Amino acid sequence: MNMCMKLLPLALAAAAALTTSAAAQNTIKVGELNSYKVAPAFLDPYKRGIDLAIEEINAAGGVLGKKLEFVIRDDGANPGDAVRVAEGLVTREGTNLIAGTFLSNVGLAVTEFAGKKQVFFLAAEPLTDKITWQNGNKFTYRLRSSTYMQVAMLMPDIVAAKKKRWALVYPNFEYGQSAVENFKAMLKKQQPDAEIVTEQAPPLGKVDAGTIAQAIDDAKPDAIFNVLFGPDLSKFVREGNTRDIFKNRFVASLLSGEPEYLDPLKDEAPVGWVVTGYPWYAINTPDHKKFLDAYQKKFNDYPRLGSVVGYVTVKSMAAGITKAGSTDTAKVVAAFSGLKVDSPFGPFTYRGSDHQATMGAYVGKLAMKDGKPIMVDFKYVDGAAVLPPDDEVKKLRPAD
Repeated sequence: MNMCMKLLPLALAAAAALTTSAAAQNTIKVGELNSYKVAPAFLDPYKRGIDLAIEEINAAGGVLGKKLEFVIRDDGANPGDAVRVAEGLVTREGTNLIAGTFLSNVGLAVTEFAGKKQVFFLAAEPLTDKITWQNGNKFTYRLRSSTYMQVAMLMPDIVAAKKKRWALVYPNFEYGQSAVENFKAMLKKQQPDAEIVTEQAPPLGKVDAGTIAQAIDDAKPDAIFNVLFGPDLSKFVREGNTRDIFKNRFVASLLSGEPEYLDPLKDEAPVGWVVTGYPWYAINTPDHKKFLDAYQKKFNDYPRLGSVVGYVTVKSMAAGITKAGSTDTAKVVAAFSGLKVDSPFGPFTYRGSDHQATMGAYVGKLAMKDGKPIMVDFKYVDGAAVLPPDDEVKKLRPAD
């Protein structure tokens, strides 16, 4: 009897191990890391988008007949921490497929990690062009429209405004620097007589909005190009409204039509700004309606742009693994080249030349309706329409 009692825990442990092993064999795990604690306005909805997509995929039979699972970790919004988290996902969780990141400098660090360790990485949100161009590698793809793409989407309105004196406002880290670099290059090419009269580049999260607003007003620009987002944007808009610096000035602004950044402005939202964003309340396509209905049913809330990005990140990973017929790194890398994915914005493709997705963005103007800020006069700009051709990409990107 005593011997049986002694053997029972060993038997139970062995059974548990077998059960765990069997479950692992029936599960495809993807590691996901992001700055959840630092950027909840975007990443809480992003996580919801992930949950919705996983639920849909597993309800339909999973991927390659297996359950899909995302193992989610916080990257601390720090490049060094992110690399350690990515390493942990690979070594401890045993996945060779990772996705995510939010800040561009963090995304670049994980891009480098993926290249060195030969791990597949889908950069979901970081926007700097370096991820797919200057610092690109064969193991990294990117989902969202890059800074180059989003600036190019705004350029027709910027050129049409015919303003000569520009003030620039941007967060002084990789994303902001990349956006402004693209703006300067495109403006110089399309409107050579334009000039930059002031540049305001505060550290991310440390905007002295009053000083910035005053400096812009003192420079007497005809127009403003803004790249601030989140709480920095709210502070800048509030001070700008107080000091009337937006009055009679054309303003073009990246990301400011995204609900996570627009909605907190409430009745302070600057009417007339030309922005990229996500007018979820007025997109009347079948693909978007299906997503919107499912999202609202599950969460009893409206989606943000982050919701779409999280949802499509999962859909992309599932599509790539399915096309590869395997989770083998080399096969998934090859499968993503030319991969077609359905999304709430319609179908798009991951380009083989630079590993950039052609999923586009909406461009429109800010307005007020029933006391709430919205986008009006908007249109969807396909990413394929603004990306450079393959021969130009070869000059920008190192050989794989």
